[in-house]
Amino acid sequence: MDKQPISCSGALGSVHAATVAAMDGGELMAAWFAGTHEGAPDVAIHTALWRDGAWSAPMLALRVPETPCWNPVLFRRRDGSLWLYLKAAPTIPAWTGLLMRWQPEHGHWSPPEALPAGLQGPAKNKPVELHDGTILCGASRETWRSWACWVERSTDAGATWTLHGPITAPATKLPPTPNDQEPISATWDPAAGTLQLPNAHAGVIQPTLWESAPNQVVMLMRATQRVGYVCRCVSHDGGRSWSPAEATEVPCPNSGLDAVRLTDGRVVLACNPVHEGRTPLALMVSEDDGVTWRQSRLLESDGQRSPPGEYSYPSIIQAPDGRIHVVYTWRRERIEHVALEPTELA
Repeated sequence: MDKQPISCSGALGSVHAATVAAMDGGELMAAWFAGTHEGAPDVAIHTALWRDGAWSAPMLALRVPETPCWNPVLFRRRDGSLWLYLKAAPTIPAWTGLLMRWQPEHGHWSPPEALPAGLQGPAKNKPVELHDGTILCGASRETWRSWACWVERSTDAGATWTLHGPITAPATKLPPTPNDQEPISATWDPAAGTLQLPNAHAGVIQPTLWESAPNQVVMLMRATQRVGYVCRCVSHDGGRSWSPAEATEVPCPNSGLDAVRLTDGRVVLACNPVHEGRTPLALMVSEDDGVTWRQSRLLESDGQRSPPGEYSYPSIIQAPDGRIHVVYTWRRERIEHVALEPTELA
């Protein structure tokens, strides 16, 4: 297992929400957001290229004046094109989805284009391109007391989209109707250097998707601490309809996750498999399409360190050469990159 940092806070401030995609010639592209802190007006999207075993210096991809950018998502299509989704707005409920396209002949991104009204693009994780070319984006909505997942679906290479959902938290985890009317929202904790997220309600967001058989698509979802576990649902019609969400056996502390289905059929999940905090960060492996899991590799852990660090928001892919690549937040100070062979998974 090889580990290599991408960026440091000295140049970019607080960094978070990395994404990675394979490119031609064995290269990788990574993207993340960076600024004073998450949600600050100066937060912008940065990228870096991995070539010949080393990462380039960070490159500014997009800055929106006086408006924070959020959660970039790279998507490499089978035709070789590379898309970069992102969001821009003062707050998460007000997100506007944007799309940029890599222009290899010029070595930079196209100007951002707004997604159609009602669409946000993938909330955190890479879309999936099905066997017939259908594109599914795992979207979600975060409003006070209401977190749910959706799927944005296109059969014409992104020209038009349909919206499918919502997928909500398992019924057994849904809270009673609240008697109070106090809004619950994320707040910035300057001492901890993190956003304190609402956990008093049950919700699921930021789905990750894979196609396990023609038109059979599996979804895993991040869940609030009231739910407590990674949730799973399945579509048997190419993403048009979905089974009710069910809790898996993998703990979830209301932290981002991502999964990839390997060419050998195994599914690898990168997540924080605990009920509180964002350490450790581990790789979990499933051989039954995400129904059951075992811990395979530990990527980061603070052990008894106090205060514990944050190792979170992983993005995971399998490159054409078979290697597995994971990028993730390292204590909001830098983005870490781990590469390993499928044979290194226990």
